[in-house]
Amino acid sequence: MGMTIIDAHSHLWLRQDTVVDGYEIRTLENGRSLFMGEVRQMLPPFMIDGRNSAEVFLSNMDYAGVGAAVVTQEFIDGIQNDYLLEVKKKYPDRFFVCGMCEFRRDGFYAQAEDLIEKGFRGIKIPAQRLLMKDRRVRLDSDEMMRMFRLMEKNGVILSVDLADGDTQVGEMEEIIAECPGLKIAIGHFGMVTTKGWKSQILLARNRNVMIESGGITWLFNDEFYPFKGAVRAIREAADLVGIEKLMWGSDYPRTITAITYRMSYDFVLKSPELTDREKELFLGLNARDFYGFGPLPDLPYIKNMSE
Repeated sequence: MGMTIIDAHSHLWLRQDTVVDGYEIRTLENGRSLFMGEVRQMLPPFMIDGRNSAEVFLSNMDYAGVGAAVVTQEFIDGIQNDYLLEVKKKYPDRFFVCGMCEFRRDGFYAQAEDLIEKGFRGIKIPAQRLLMKDRRVRLDSDEMMRMFRLMEKNGVILSVDLADGDTQVGEMEEIIAECPGLKIAIGHFGMVTTKGWKSQILLARNRNVMIESGGITWLFNDEFYPFKGAVRAIREAADLVGIEKLMWGSDYPRTITAITYRMSYDFVLKSPELTDREKELFLGLNARDFYGFGPLPDLPYIKNMSE
């Protein structure tokens, strides 16, 4: 294919074992998990042990021609810092990993200091989970702002998923104004299928803010492949802030319960709505520059038995 492909939003875990908003999330078998009161197909059914490992992901990446991936985190998977440090050490050229603090309780600043000391170059905040039943943790709180200044000073990237629409956009504007040198990647393409999604996209008019499309195939799941609505949204966002501010992300592995990993980006590759140069930037070059990836492996196309 000859194109640099980098996944700007993925997840890894060895086992899910956590509680979110009082609901248990537990790994079961055959790719299933107990998820907030019901059984959900969290992984493809052939991942029978429930292990969403770096090695399985690398096999998918190599097959799909994806050179590198950014591994984010989410509270629904449990905090995976220990495992991701192992992944970082074992595969430093293929993965950029984000640490995560327990932001739902006070005292996370010390955790952030520890993550930075251990070598994490990114910290993830699943900010939509901070609007809890009994309280709300604001992104512009004193402790958050102190952490963002620390991250800015140390060149640590903020990866953040926001609640629908403009719920937390004002808080993000405060962060950007206070820490203009902080590099920020906003996930889930601004929750593109919800009202007010463009308010999140417009944050990328700021110099160090990027938008990544992790989960866009999930958000457009009702229309399914080739996700023409998703392509139109990418075109619309590019017209608003420029294609150089947008990055592809898959939200692996949850999205590949419905489609293959390659399908999570080749709907963009095959679309006539974007130029070849726009596809190159969106699918890999923007993420390479933003996250600082070095040389990536050459991944030749392997012909399928069905071809």
